[in-house]
Amino acid sequence: MSQNNSAPALLTVSGLHKAFADNQVLKGINFTVHAGEVVALIGPSGSGKTTALRCLNGLEIPNAGTVAFAGGPEVQFTAGMKPKSAQVLRQRSAMVFQGHHLFPHFTVLQNVTAGPLEVQKRPREEVLDQATALLARVGLADKAQAYPSSLSGGQQQRVGIVRALMLKPDLLLFDEPTSALDPELVGEVLVVIKELAQEGWSMVLVTHELAFARDVADTVVFMDGGVVVETGPASQVLSTPQNPRTQAFMQRLLHPF
Repeated sequence: MSQNNSAPALLTVSGLHKAFADNQVLKGINFTVHAGEVVALIGPSGSGKTTALRCLNGLEIPNAGTVAFAGGPEVQFTAGMKPKSAQVLRQRSAMVFQGHHLFPHFTVLQNVTAGPLEVQKRPREEVLDQATALLARVGLADKAQAYPSSLSGGQQQRVGIVRALMLKPDLLLFDEPTSALDPELVGEVLVVIKELAQEGWSMVLVTHELAFARDVADTVVFMDGGVVVETGPASQVLSTPQNPRTQAFMQRLLHPF
């Protein structure tokens, strides 16, 4: 854990509201991510964790609230805002999805270089050098010309992580990065994420792996019913939560039957 809560704020989330039809999913979410900090969003299914995460990357458009990066961009959301207005958030953040979302007709190398080449318009040689180094780093140097269908779920998720890193984001976003994996493949992905945390990458991750959250996160944000119920150091929230709703959630996880 990087313990960078005294570092300057990198991202400030204020008053996020999001409804899908009559379902109020987010009811005024507030939290801050400091530079070099790992923030874990935890809570029961349907608490709004993934929706909150997607708002940080402009993949969901809240009905109200603000997502502001230090030095910009700052997006103030309003009802009816067009999705393109929020895409500026992707200048600073990159998402690692639960289900990989790799292009099946692209090789691994094509998957991880498409964004830097086509969107960021970076020099091809620089992009290829970066891709080669990152694939080697996650143990996939020999898979550059392979197609996603030939990879295991864990390998595909590691490609997804490389694809996010290729964009050189200030903030990495992880949406339940291991929940779609077979149990024996979870460890290889968590190792990569932990190494990134130790290197000082700023991250927000939605996870149900509470032991991992305790090990890697600086701050835990517990959500329930579309609100932030409790926020604090990971060791405190996960071991001695103060709010009765957090306590009940932890008890259910520890004693499910």
